[in-house]
Amino acid sequence: MKEFNYGSDRLTTSVALKIARGQINGTLTKDTIDRVNQSAQYVKEITEKETTVYGVNTGFGPLCTTKISAKDTETLQYNILKSHSVGVGNPIAPELSKLMMILKVHSLAKGFSGIQLSTLERIAWHIDNDAIPVVPEKGSVGASGDLAPLAHLFLPLIGLGEVFYQGEKISTKSLFDKTGLTSVALGPKEGLALINGTQFIAAHGVEVLDRLYNCLSHADIIGAMMIEALQGSIKPFSPELHALRPFKGNQHVANRVKTLLQDSEILSAHANCDRVQDPYSLRCIPQVHGTSRNTWLHLKELLEVELNAVTDNPIILSAEETISGGNFHGQPLALPLDYAALAAAELGNISDRRIYLSLEGKVEGLPQLLMNDTGINSGFMLPQYTSAALVSENKSLCFPASADSVPTSLGQEDHVSMGSISGRKALEIIGNLEHILAIELLCAAQAFDFRRPLKSGEVLEACHAHTRSKIDHAEVDRIFSKDIEKAHKIIESRAFLEICKVSSDHHSSFEVY
Repeated sequence: MKEFNYGSDRLTTSVALKIARGQINGTLTKDTIDRVNQSAQYVKEITEKETTVYGVNTGFGPLCTTKISAKDTETLQYNILKSHSVGVGNPIAPELSKLMMILKVHSLAKGFSGIQLSTLERIAWHIDNDAIPVVPEKGSVGASGDLAPLAHLFLPLIGLGEVFYQGEKISTKSLFDKTGLTSVALGPKEGLALINGTQFIAAHGVEVLDRLYNCLSHADIIGAMMIEALQGSIKPFSPELHALRPFKGNQHVANRVKTLLQDSEILSAHANCDRVQDPYSLRCIPQVHGTSRNTWLHLKELLEVELNAVTDNPIILSAEETISGGNFHGQPLALPLDYAALAAAELGNISDRRIYLSLEGKVEGLPQLLMNDTGINSGFMLPQYTSAALVSENKSLCFPASADSVPTSLGQEDHVSMGSISGRKALEIIGNLEHILAIELLCAAQAFDFRRPLKSGEVLEACHAHTRSKIDHAEVDRIFSKDIEKAHKIIESRAFLEICKVSSDHHSSFEVY
């Protein structure tokens, strides 16, 4: 796919990210333009008839009974963007802001929001030209949608706010000076259409889904390396076992790890040992990693409904029929994002246990702390301190934001989702998880070295070789934070996933998107 038709094609996480990264162009087809123009015409007819419609010719929230005159409706649209721009904290990543715009254009292009084509085209210009609005991270309660972040996102339409453009953060005025643009003339209903919706929550969901998938895939590979290094058993990954408890995620992980361990000289040399069973952090990888995969799949299914939904308010069906409902409420994503955060934290929890196992010195052939000359050297003792700290931090972040609701808007918005906080916390947990997995990769690679000259299977050998091309074996202490960051970059680069793809033996029933 080289082009995506806003408002018509089905949007997925993968496509949204490719548009954001310039790999796919988003376009507006003639059919979409006709729908958008028709919806704008409905709004025009409503204002001409002076029919009372929330957000078109009334105030907002608790001011919904305040009638606004025709001559003041334009001022109302500007005021709503300014008054709702109350975000605080650091700016979100530019890619998140860009995703918000992509998701909003797709939703508005469905033709139920009364947006003007010129406004929609200006937002598309920002996407295509990487003029990314600056959006503070905090201030949304997740209903009526993500009001504050979306207000900041669209301030540049009226010449206000700031943007990231050509490598620097500049005022919208400076952007206009550089490009010759002028402010968009907002019509009735447009301000509300722009700031109502769940695009802040959904954009975070897109990033969560993408990064959690990467962590899940690396957790399986690095966990398999640890099984090799710790001379674990391949039997807990037998399909016969998992057919008796056939959760999709469990079966997928068991099959994947078993495939990774096939043709291993390391495990073959250990086949006849007298160990009865392995610790849970090795033996229960399918049950723990698999459950997190099931959680990921649940989020994927719900998120892709949201990506293709209309979430502003009111909905314009015709000049005679409008519906003021609650499609802006973030609850459908708030709960699964909290669930995904817990799934990510658990991946880190079990990873830290495997790190600890590798340091104990209780497995034949592995020195304590994964270094021969300890005493004068601390070996890999301290990296586990960091993983322990990150695991503990993730536990404290796992309290579900969606369990709380603080009434706003003078009681009109008396139940809110807090889904924006769910999304932000999930990404923070995943960031910690990526570093926990990086530490496990360091320890697994170090432990692997002590199994030489025996070899593992094709994929794990290639993953170990790639790791060693970036990070040397440690004979003595050094600044391990540098190694952790190198391992983190390996995980971020997804090089292991490319290695898996080119292996003729590797296959997956769980596609990314």
